[in-house]
Amino acid sequence: MIRVKICGIKNVAAGLAAAEAGADAIGLVFANSPRKVDLETAKTICASLPPFVSRVGVFVNEATAVVNEIASACGLTVLQFHGDEDGEYCRRFSLPVLKAISVKSAEDLRGIENFPAAGFVLDTYHPIFRGGTGETFDWSLLDDKPNVPIILAGGLSPGNLAEAIRRVKPYGVDVSSGVEKNGDKDKRLIKTFIEEARRCS
Repeated sequence: MIRVKICGIKNVAAGLAAAEAGADAIGLVFANSPRKVDLETAKTICASLPPFVSRVGVFVNEATAVVNEIASACGLTVLQFHGDEDGEYCRRFSLPVLKAISVKSAEDLRGIENFPAAGFVLDTYHPIFRGGTGETFDWSLLDDKPNVPIILAGGLSPGNLAEAIRRVKPYGVDVSSGVEKNGDKDKRLIKTFIEEARRCS
């Protein structure tokens, strides 16, 4: 079954909407972003969620001590690194690590089988933003995809999810802007997205 992560959760209502719709994981952004949450808000969101929903912290080039402090305070269960973090950095943590890769060409995927991560979030390359752009990348680059858990991100929505799953056959999918209206998570879109993911699994 395709796993679903709803990323960029900014409040308890959105977190509960994702959980109630059947999300496997929610993402909390601790890097500079319109979806960034402060520590107290993140703690409140995490405390409100049911026990089997993974709490993923998203970081970009953050100090190890800061990541550990936030993870401990919030009870994060997975760490997602969206910056230039190398293998040595990722090995420092006891929690499972997801490494995000901004995909522009097949070269960006070279050698990831040997990288110390539990899975890889493949997102669309952008010269400024580290994800959340609402743009897809060329899925044909994954026709011969690496033999590692792939979480497909970048421009997914209820409208293109079936094609994405059929084409890529990922371990999971990760959505943020595709389930938003006017910059806020939309309960109906979240529910529709997760229903579509389950239908295609």
